[in-house]
Amino acid sequence: MGRNRLPPAKSSAYITPQGAQRLREELDYLWRVKRPQVTQAVSEAAAQGDRSENAEYIYGKKQLREIDRRLRYLQKRLESLVIVDRPPSDVSRVYFGAWVRLENEAGNIAEYRIVGPDEFDLEKGLISIDSPLARALLKKTVDDEITVVLPQGRMVYTVLEISYRRFDARDR
Repeated sequence: MGRNRLPPAKSSAYITPQGAQRLREELDYLWRVKRPQVTQAVSEAAAQGDRSENAEYIYGKKQLREIDRRLRYLQKRLESLVIVDRPPSDVSRVYFGAWVRLENEAGNIAEYRIVGPDEFDLEKGLISIDSPLARALLKKTVDDEITVVLPQGRMVYTVLEISYRRFDARDR
């Protein structure tokens, strides 16, 4: 494989207020807490002498590069995000921020919330708006059937319920 790589696919710029807050908190933590700690450790390792064979120094510099990369990403990403803080005008259809209860062919019921790509978490039922399932759900109404090609094969779901509600304590 050559050094020239295709740019990553552009992800959606939507985010919930809770997701934006989490990104701001991560940015603040990295800038105010983590980076100063690693900088201090690197300066202490540098004071020990020969830097070329000093594993603590080399590892610390690598950590600093990773932190700085993440800081740049978060700053740039937060500037470009659109915070969606209210439900759509038509709450009978699936849009960003919707909680959707689905039933598959086997009768299993699952509930998902469509969120931004920076905040998805399958364990909490949060799926990215860029995912195949979310794309198939967009603009659907109750009792609509959707077919989605997933890694485990083709799945057919029926939309049982659509709701728009804020995160509660169980969603954190």
